[in-house]
Amino acid sequence: MRESAATSRSEEMMQERGVELDPSTIMRWVHRYAPELEKRVRWYQGYRTGSWRVDETYVKVGGRWRYLFRAVDKHGRLIDFMLADRRNTRAAHRFLGKALTIMRHWPPSSITTDQLGSYPQAIRRLQREGKLSADTKHRTCKYLNNIIEADHGALKRVIRPTRGFQTMKTAAATIKGFEVMRMIRRGHCLTCKPRVKEEIRFVNKLFDIFAVAA
Repeated sequence: MRESAATSRSEEMMQERGVELDPSTIMRWVHRYAPELEKRVRWYQGYRTGSWRVDETYVKVGGRWRYLFRAVDKHGRLIDFMLADRRNTRAAHRFLGKALTIMRHWPPSSITTDQLGSYPQAIRRLQREGKLSADTKHRTCKYLNNIIEADHGALKRVIRPTRGFQTMKTAAATIKGFEVMRMIRRGHCLTCKPRVKEEIRFVNKLFDIFAVAA
């Protein structure tokens, strides 16, 4: 299994604590709990600025390159992400619509993208549908997107040990785990501070586990 490479360090960490686990068990946990973790964290995502930076990067799934759409605010705080088969207007519209739903209380005043022609079409469609304000500015200024391009690199360093995913389902679940844990570790969630004990308390709280780490 390709994903097992990503769990080797986790297996070692568990062994250091006297717990014997097969890498496939850890991977099953990721596939099962990462989507639930992402769902629960959304309640604590909190405020994001109205200046959105949107871009795509590539992820190998089943031996083929797929597209990971991502959006952050101007401070690099994650807004949303989505894995897609294609990089077209339909995918861009679906991703931006999803992000707008997540950030419905903090809509964007501007959206900065690359030169991909799908974005202006998707933005105009969302404005016609009343899902995006007609006053929202669309910019294609490359240097403004440096922050998300740098963040792609940081995420890819986490993804790289997987050496690719076998299916879209497992890829989406695993990437959710990566994205959410990075958000927690950076202190980008309400009530969570960027310290190990605080991160453990926060995750325990999400799952109604009241034990406090020593």
